[in-house]
Amino acid sequence: MTWIQRQVTLQPRERGFHLVTREVVEAVPEIGAISVGVAHLFIRHTSASLTLNENVSRDVRVDFETWFSRAVPDGAPFFTHTLEGDDDMPAHVKAALLGSAVTIPVADGRLALGTWQGVYLGEHRHRGGARTLTVTLCGQERPAP
Repeated sequence: MTWIQRQVTLQPRERGFHLVTREVVEAVPEIGAISVGVAHLFIRHTSASLTLNENVSRDVRVDFETWFSRAVPDGAPFFTHTLEGDDDMPAHVKAALLGSAVTIPVADGRLALGTWQGVYLGEHRHRGGARTLTVTLCGQERPAP
């Protein structure tokens, strides 16, 4: 059984939902050595989130942002935590709704995602900056050729 843990820094992104699957896989090449296991991705921030969803149509990511922005609006008068700006507390609520982690099976050296699935970074701040993930990989190594 192999355990690997890496810190992955994602490039800064604008507010919205962004596919980061490739960025994570490239930062943790050890995934390719695992025949069966799991990859646990945890974001180390309270105003951004991780989730799995559609990996082809950008419209899905735009619709996610549209829905969340309407459901949890910036500057709503009922928020009292506003020291860091109108988008701060809404970002915390959105992150709590979506979550800070995803666990994905690994099979034959690849994330065992469905055909249309990808890992999303939900960036809920207008200027969130670089985001850090802790990726923990556990599994059986593939036999050497």
